[in-house]
Amino acid sequence: MDPPWSIRIQDEAPLTLVTMMSGEAWHVPDAGDPRRLRPGDIAIMRGPDPYTFAADPATPIQVIIHPGQRCATPAGADLGQEMSLGVRTWGNSPHGATTMLIGTYQMRGEIGQRLIAALPPLVVLAGGSFDSPLVALLGEEIGKDEPGQEVVLDRLLDLLLVAALRAWFARPEADAPAWYRARTDPVTGRALRLLHHHPDHPWTVATLAAATGVSRAALARRFADQVGEPPMTYLTGWRLTLAADLLRDPDTTIATVARQVGYGSPFALSTAFKRVRGSSPQQQRRGLTAR
Repeated sequence: MDPPWSIRIQDEAPLTLVTMMSGEAWHVPDAGDPRRLRPGDIAIMRGPDPYTFAADPATPIQVIIHPGQRCATPAGADLGQEMSLGVRTWGNSPHGATTMLIGTYQMRGEIGQRLIAALPPLVVLAGGSFDSPLVALLGEEIGKDEPGQEVVLDRLLDLLLVAALRAWFARPEADAPAWYRARTDPVTGRALRLLHHHPDHPWTVATLAAATGVSRAALARRFADQVGEPPMTYLTGWRLTLAADLLRDPDTTIATVARQVGYGSPFALSTAFKRVRGSSPQQQRRGLTAR
């Protein structure tokens, strides 16, 4: 983009990652102070609330990004073709002073929401504090039009997002959630990995303690202190979170979902779902279909 420019983002995406390759831009929220982004900065925006990117906060909005990444003027005229500059490239000038790499996540899953909920509306990693070869690699690959390129870009974006989130949560001001901090503990961290990777296993506090090499009492105390809830309570929440995402596939039966998350029958899953979430798996699935 070349100034003056101002783009209103109201695509309702749960998560967006922006890397400043050259030039500067302002992130302007509807509430709160604008934030200047400089070359090398990485910004992560948590949706679905709208915000604006602009060369200057005072610049009137020229473009609105709607759901589905539809680009239009404030009056509603389509800009998709007019501002297209080639493969995955869009803007008002092919040699614009400001270049941003933008990756937008549309996932609505329960697992992703656990992480998104731990983020502030805007995370900024200054270019000098975050050095990763992934940025240059993504910049090199994004303009290519080759077989399988979408898969390559998706994986590179995922890696960059993970690296950026790790760097953010390592900071004291990030106030990382308890389950994230506990992952580095030799006992609680191992217990969390076992529960995450094998939710279908018939875990008890005793079997989990044996797998982590400590007593039942030691595991129960340490897990609750670090995660904020007992191991089996955490496991129930994790299983139901997985189940809620699996229910998004209309071809997966509730019996199959129950087996995959550690419940012996659809009735057992339904009972747990109603107790914790206040609705049955069938109601959860109907709600997803109606959206």
